[in-house]
Amino acid sequence: MRVAIAGAGLAGLACAKYLADAGHEPIVLESRDVLGGLVAAWKDEEGDWYETGLHAFFGAYPNMLQLFKELGIEDRLQWKQHTLIFNQPEKPGVLSRFDVPDIPAPFNVIMSIIRNNDMLSWEQKIRFAIGLVPAIVRGQKYVEAMDKYSLIEWLRRQGIDERVSSDIFVAASKALTFIDPDQVSATIILTALNKFLQERYGSKIAFLDGSPTERLCQPIVESIQANGGEVHLLKPLKQILLNPDGTVRGFLMRGLNGAADETITADAYVSAMSVDAMKVLTPPEWRELDCFKKLDGLEGVPVINLHLWFDCKLTQIDQLLFSRSELLSVYADMSVTCKDYADPDRSMLELVLAPAKDWINRSDEEIIAATMGELKRLFPEHLSGENPAQLRKYQVVKTPRSVYTASPGRQAYRPDQITPIANFFLTGSYTMQQYLGSMEGAVLSGKLAAQAICKADLAESVRQDLQAVA
Repeated sequence: MRVAIAGAGLAGLACAKYLADAGHEPIVLESRDVLGGLVAAWKDEEGDWYETGLHAFFGAYPNMLQLFKELGIEDRLQWKQHTLIFNQPEKPGVLSRFDVPDIPAPFNVIMSIIRNNDMLSWEQKIRFAIGLVPAIVRGQKYVEAMDKYSLIEWLRRQGIDERVSSDIFVAASKALTFIDPDQVSATIILTALNKFLQERYGSKIAFLDGSPTERLCQPIVESIQANGGEVHLLKPLKQILLNPDGTVRGFLMRGLNGAADETITADAYVSAMSVDAMKVLTPPEWRELDCFKKLDGLEGVPVINLHLWFDCKLTQIDQLLFSRSELLSVYADMSVTCKDYADPDRSMLELVLAPAKDWINRSDEEIIAATMGELKRLFPEHLSGENPAQLRKYQVVKTPRSVYTASPGRQAYRPDQITPIANFFLTGSYTMQQYLGSMEGAVLSGKLAAQAICKADLAESVRQDLQAVA
């Protein structure tokens, strides 16, 4: 079966990889000149990489880890000490750690909370634990039902005070969803907590040893091609062409640089585009179908990723850090955490600015000036005084529409990978799967879409065989 896939992000590439593994012929069509979608990366004129986002891999990402294993690139994941590290804004330059001991879950995470006396009092720890009991005992069904509440509303219902929500969950919300806890669905954070509490190494973090485009996406492409599939860049989808019965007869690809438009035909078709792009390209004939009407309830969240190169070393911490800043979400010194970006003498900080809705249309200069103001609080010894560290260069990567905005009630709008159109499927982390808007969610959605296509092909083969016998 020939399958045309629009989009070469992780979802589209994973879908193609698993289709090729199953003996099908995927053809991936990417509008840009770079692989990866929301994990894309580029080199500047000096050969330094900059990325769409600060990408951390968790132990609770089974589909992603299985993909690394299947590709034979497990050694490219650089696992860090099992700990979560938070800045303390009230104590500039001081960090608070939740060191997770190597004992079975959930006792390892519980022990890390008990041992931390910087951020939570004993009363707050007890309230926190009591509040989490329903999610742990009643499981994912309860977690899904909490989508009607924002995280702050859910915390208040559990009797968890504002100190806990501000100390822990502001940082967690911004790191996982790029929005604040009064705007994020409780389901999102509870899902993450359940994964961390259920798996011994669920909250353990790894960094890739280089750029995601080169070190992760390219091996997927090579696997696809080795099994007879194709991947093409600079192939933007212009229109989904339909048959009289509403099924897809082809993808019309826009010709670039004066080239004519081209029609790609296949046996099945997949949108691996963002939800915002899919809404624009949904054929008018499909718009009243429930599957596609759902998409109107989803919208990508704006995200800004920052790269700042300094003339000296600011830190030697080999880990992801939660800034607990009003402006910044998470950050890392990539010259320490990433093998390919290593520099023993100078730092390159990669940071996520979130929430970004009030900043996405501001100039790079404004964004960097505000970020440097926040960094003076995080690194007072290096960025203040008579001889502060100097910013050598920077890159600001804006994504006006990133993963779907995970506000309360969004679960009901997330479509399945299977659509009412017999030969058309959806993939992307916005589609319904248990890992929400993340790299893991993208890979899982691609795998689920591939499985659905294989199942549909098998059913059609059986139908044809029965028809032939009859």
